[in-house]
Amino acid sequence: MKLYYSPGTSALAPHIALCESGLAFEPVLVNIRTHQLPDGSDYYAIQPLGYVPLLELDDGERLHEIAAIVQYVADQTPAGKLAPANGTLPRYHLQEWLNFVGTELHKGCYSPLFNRAVPDEAKGVFRERLLSRYQWIEGQLQGRDYLMGDQFSVADGYLFTATRWAAAVKLDISGLTNVQAFQGRMMTRPGVLQALRAHGLEK
Repeated sequence: MKLYYSPGTSALAPHIALCESGLAFEPVLVNIRTHQLPDGSDYYAIQPLGYVPLLELDDGERLHEIAAIVQYVADQTPAGKLAPANGTLPRYHLQEWLNFVGTELHKGCYSPLFNRAVPDEAKGVFRERLLSRYQWIEGQLQGRDYLMGDQFSVADGYLFTATRWAAAVKLDISGLTNVQAFQGRMMTRPGVLQALRAHGLEK
């Protein structure tokens, strides 16, 4: 397998999932500004949408959405318990979390805050909305180590990835003690540290 990624992007989430899974894969760095690969070839030839992450399977099939990629990775190593079994209610709760992080945090709030074309006044609205979502997450993490309880899941890698962007968009979540504890807990996981190291983000 190949994981196409760019440091600092949401591609960190599937990178964490792969490192946690123990599956063999080749990370391929994408210059997200020029859309060139290390060999000089055009990334658009592989991913017409131009964004990362992209997971290319050994048979040439490709997955390009985080929720799909991380669930695929989890299902390749069921003993790792990175996701509950398909068809179970806990699996649907995992999908709830993946969709929540993807829509309410990542695309719904963080993306506009990173967009230079969005006026500052509008960014204030998105920042307030984002903080309200984190306040809700704070309550959900009460008494839990991870989003699903005591067991780490691929949804945690996605939340960790998105939450790392808070400082960059000037969102103060320092008072959310459960969220802060979650981030710290994630930083003790070898798979997380391995992925951060690959992205040059370990510090």
